[in-house]
Amino acid sequence: MKIRNSALAGIALAATAALGLTACGGGTPAGGNSAASNGAPSGEITVYNAQHESLTKEWVDAFTAETGIKVTLRQGDDTEMSNQIIQEGQASPADVFLTENSPAMTQVENAGLFADVNKDTLAQVPAQFSPSTGKWTGIAARSTVLVYNKTKLTEDQLPKSMLDLAKPEWKGRWAASPTGADFQAIVSALLELKGESATEDWLKAMKDNSKAYKGNSTAMKAVNAGEVDAALIYHYYYYGDQAKTGENSNNVTPYYFKNEDPGAFLSVSGGGVLKSSKNAAAAQAFLKFITGKKGQEVLKNGTSFEYAIGSDVPANDKLVPIKDLQAPKVDAAKLNSQKVSDLMTQAGLL
Repeated sequence: MKIRNSALAGIALAATAALGLTACGGGTPAGGNSAASNGAPSGEITVYNAQHESLTKEWVDAFTAETGIKVTLRQGDDTEMSNQIIQEGQASPADVFLTENSPAMTQVENAGLFADVNKDTLAQVPAQFSPSTGKWTGIAARSTVLVYNKTKLTEDQLPKSMLDLAKPEWKGRWAASPTGADFQAIVSALLELKGESATEDWLKAMKDNSKAYKGNSTAMKAVNAGEVDAALIYHYYYYGDQAKTGENSNNVTPYYFKNEDPGAFLSVSGGGVLKSSKNAAAAQAFLKFITGKKGQEVLKNGTSFEYAIGSDVPANDKLVPIKDLQAPKVDAAKLNSQKVSDLMTQAGLL
């Protein structure tokens, strides 16, 4: 585009600078490739992704198609990625960090490595799905459920609370995947809701009562096969299997504790922009996109069966509506992964 005079050039330069300030909360990113000639973010970003790769790829493909911004994904699990970011510090090549659960986000936040999320992005997500600090935002959610073998149990035989799984009558009858970030997020919520003493007692009883499996899908498969009566997992493993062959879930049905019980915990998947980002404008644009209408519709219409939480997009029709889950209120910024790891290690679960 040809600029005819110096005054017009000054106006264009000022507008571009203002856009950079808005996108990253102050200053322009060091990369120098964050704005196209029309003032929109451009270039490329790197996302450290601990969310399901297939879901994030759907987001990335839609975002790149709309903006032209190239996204490189580096895949790992919650704790692996958060530890890597902390180790890399200000030298991290990551622009954005996405997780399945909140504790890994809090770990990076506590290390002081997140930039503030743009206010217009935060405004797209209800406060209950983001930390009180505003250093990152919720991007999706998953509900804790007890899946049980319906050929062996009826609903009236199930525990009224997740805490009841510590009772002697449940010895050897239920399963979980204690080494996974999913289960550790559930324990983080228990710690926040009931305190350290109650959490210690429950974990000790869990060591005696439960059977450990590696992965939520494996635990559900064990329930389906009748190896155990029930398993504490997230809801979407059931719905995802049902949408395929159902071979690992046809004998299973999910039970929702509700009543603001710790077992009704709604875990928030998080997204944040790193202070070290070389293209903060594009990184902020990506976060805004996935919490916006188009990004959340990927959740509503796709096969991840995670809950849409932003931009007033309803959940997938097959899911219990969030308002009916009666989930407890938990500030995601207070979920403590290190304390949980210590308590679970002391209980002999890790």
